[in-house]
Amino acid sequence: MENLENRLNEHLGEVFSEQMLFAQDAYTRGIAAVAGPTGEKRRALAQKNARQHRWMSETGRQHREIARWGYRRIADLRVSTTDSDASPMQHKNKSTSRLGYQTHYVVDGGKARVILDVLVTPAEVTENLPMLDLLFRSCFRWHLHPRSVTADAAYGTTENIAAIEKASIRAYTALVDQEKRTSLFGRDAFTYDAEKDLYTCPQGELLRRQGYDNRERSIRYAAKPSACKACALKARCTKSTKGRWIRHSFEEEYLERARAYRDTEPYRKAMRKRAVWVEPLFGEAKDWHGLRRFRLRRLEKVNAEALLKAAWQNIKRLLAFGTRGPKGSAQVVALRQPAPNPYGFRGVRRHRNRHSRRPGRVFQHPEPFLSAG
Repeated sequence: MENLENRLNEHLGEVFSEQMLFAQDAYTRGIAAVAGPTGEKRRALAQKNARQHRWMSETGRQHREIARWGYRRIADLRVSTTDSDASPMQHKNKSTSRLGYQTHYVVDGGKARVILDVLVTPAEVTENLPMLDLLFRSCFRWHLHPRSVTADAAYGTTENIAAIEKASIRAYTALVDQEKRTSLFGRDAFTYDAEKDLYTCPQGELLRRQGYDNRERSIRYAAKPSACKACALKARCTKSTKGRWIRHSFEEEYLERARAYRDTEPYRKAMRKRAVWVEPLFGEAKDWHGLRRFRLRRLEKVNAEALLKAAWQNIKRLLAFGTRGPKGSAQVVALRQPAPNPYGFRGVRRHRNRHSRRPGRVFQHPEPFLSAG
């Protein structure tokens, strides 16, 4: 055995002798390789990364050191005596509020509805803020290259849409319809001319560039106050004595691209998929797994509890489907393009009366009785 070990050591020494010598020379000479930008670009990138808030690494904790434009949070005034991480949450149909959390799911677009990531944040954290961290972490963790991302209007902010589109991913997010919020003319009533860099109102008056707003990351276009005062449609356009003005975002190119998706069938199909495949996961977790009320307290423990419940939901689908995919008829119908049904609810009755083609399971098979002679 000793001879064999000596021969093996000699063989390894001959094979790796050149590499060991190169490594020793590099170590003695102090060779150092710097990857990425250097100099001023490296310092600027370090400052930019220091200003960002990593929601995943902070476990969804609010960055209280930063307050936009002097805004004071309600959570700074009201603190729970039993769970200091919980913050006031407004009820949708009630005027009262209570302390609570918000749960975010990242769900795969396949039929199995696999939950890729979970994050619980205090109720004071706006829903749109952790979206990019959840998306890019899921892509990195599971080696995904998604073609599109679907979310509701709460996540459809300018920052999220621009970042998703810059990553070559289609942002299928429901944008807020400003036309329904007020009786005045919205932005869709104005025409933008990219060559002349101006807007045209419904009466033909021009809105020219007035300046930049770096805080809002937008460009301001305004009409002459004298022209607005003499306009017959002023009551339907603006109530300001200074005339009508419009904001043009720095990321307007990506916003227009997202608005154009709304008239396409892939966008409508993605929204139908989300309503059938994603929303029921929250109802399942609330009704069957106790997600309406956490058993634990503090943010780190609440995140651990939510991860366990999401893992159990994935395990149930793994046990239910195995190697085959789900065959829910309601899911399949929701993905098809809607068509008028002249027979009312006839399709529903046929679906209920349909019998499975699979034979029934036999729990006990009769066997011949053998008697010993």
